[in-house]
Amino acid sequence: MKKNKQKGNGILLWNRAKKIIPGGSQLLSKRSEMFLPGAWPSYYAKAKGITVWDLDGKKYLDFSTMGVGACILGFADPDVNRAVHKAINAGSMTTLNCPEEVELAKLLLSLHPWAHMARFARTGGEAMAVAVRIARAHTRKDAIAFCGYHGWHDWYLSANLASDKSLDGHLLPGLKPKGVPRALRGTTIPFSYNRIEELRRIAAKRKDIGVIVVETMRHQEPEKRFLHQVAAVAKRIGAVLIFDEISIGWRLVSGGAHLLYGVHPDIAVFAKAMSNGFPCAAIIGKKSIMESAQETFITSTYWTDRVGPVAALATIRKLKQKRVPFHLKRIGRLISDGWRELAKKHRLNLSVLGPPALATFTLNYGNESQALRTLFTQEMLARGYLAGPSVYVSYAHTAQAVKKYLKAVDDVFAILAKAVREKAVRRYLKGPVAHSGFKRLT
Repeated sequence: MKKNKQKGNGILLWNRAKKIIPGGSQLLSKRSEMFLPGAWPSYYAKAKGITVWDLDGKKYLDFSTMGVGACILGFADPDVNRAVHKAINAGSMTTLNCPEEVELAKLLLSLHPWAHMARFARTGGEAMAVAVRIARAHTRKDAIAFCGYHGWHDWYLSANLASDKSLDGHLLPGLKPKGVPRALRGTTIPFSYNRIEELRRIAAKRKDIGVIVVETMRHQEPEKRFLHQVAAVAKRIGAVLIFDEISIGWRLVSGGAHLLYGVHPDIAVFAKAMSNGFPCAAIIGKKSIMESAQETFITSTYWTDRVGPVAALATIRKLKQKRVPFHLKRIGRLISDGWRELAKKHRLNLSVLGPPALATFTLNYGNESQALRTLFTQEMLARGYLAGPSVYVSYAHTAQAVKKYLKAVDDVFAILAKAVREKAVRRYLKGPVAHSGFKRLT
């Protein structure tokens, strides 16, 4: 296909950003190269609902990550924004504490009766670091067994000191542990979701496991009471069990996904969707464990701002009032069923993963799968959609919007099928194939 040489303001700005900001952006998941290298709009001028306007005034509908999972109600939700505006006008930071953090703690604990205390941060990665610090302080053991993706901090990346592929099965492959102290090697050991025998082997071999960290669920349902069995191992060896609810929390139920499965951790961590795009994270847990936070140094000025708790309170109340998890499930099923039907129509080898609120498809074409995924994003962008293989469903997504989206998907799946039949997927691309993991930008 003919290469498009015309570049918009967002593309030009991204190329400049890479020269003065290492990696171009603060978040790997927002790099242009993760979507459509050389053509992704990269920057927004404004956003509302599921609509995003780029720097050239072009309008797109977001059927992608919705702020990487943060905007569960939609962009610039009026109720959350109203509460935040009021908080800003009243003063977002003073020498004294904001009362809303106490109110938020009470609300979170009422939703999770097993928990007795709460601490707050502003991002998921740092909240996980806080949770791990508290757990280690409580057990006085250094080693951690973990499953899933848990952020960028040393405790997590140290898993790749033992093998540079230890983290490859936990969402993002190719994460390099450069800068992580070599002394941490062997302190963090991975195990696979739904494979309880792996955790049991780790627990039998290592007597210094003081913490077990699990992403409650992402695209797999827990099988054979997997989470219950993890909790049993933690109890037997005296380890603190941490459930990472940063990505899945609030999508399946008002609170943590673990509530659906009837299994309680010692600590649970929330962020992302909890405050609809405003920075706020929470670490909740059992009193005897959470009080260990006072035996170590965990503190930060901006963990005390007013905007985060106010946004979280407004978001959680709306999630409950509007039964948002039910809406996400319904809309996600429309999308997932649509993908399946259209894949069958065009004879594409495609698999759909759940849960519906976090709908994802995979294109099963071996080495050409990533090129096909890039082609999908390229053609959907041309039709006015920010789109990839995952849709973080929001309250702002409607059945009518899904219907229009699936019409565009129908057209694009036809192109993908044609490219497969011709064995010429890359010929249809107007630029490079998107990155699938961490890669250095030059």
